[in-house]
Amino acid sequence: MADSPARTGDDTGTAARHVESERAFEDLLATEGTVLVDFYADWCGPCQMMASTVDELAAEADAAVAKVDVDELSPVAAEHDVRSIPAFVVFEDGEPTDRLVGVQEKADLRAAIE
Repeated sequence: MADSPARTGDDTGTAARHVESERAFEDLLATEGTVLVDFYADWCGPCQMMASTVDELAAEADAAVAKVDVDELSPVAAEHDVRSIPAFVVFEDGEPTDRLVGVQEKADLRAAIE
């Protein structure tokens, strides 16, 4: 599983995918057209508040939705200039196209990936 782009957060496949390595992150961006990445940390209160919203969006959206723990994958966070969390970065064909920082409404996240 270490070489797969990401794993789902639960067995139903409806939760956002948790990216476990730099290679998995690169593979995800290379294989998916539109990706919303939630940069978060377990200790971050606002990130915890956003978790269910992100999972709901993952279940509803056509775009891939992934989560990157900034403590586990700090090089990925640094590469994408994540300085404050939660941070949401939209990628189109591997390139960042939009960024939202802080607690967001689900409608705003959905609009960013549509």
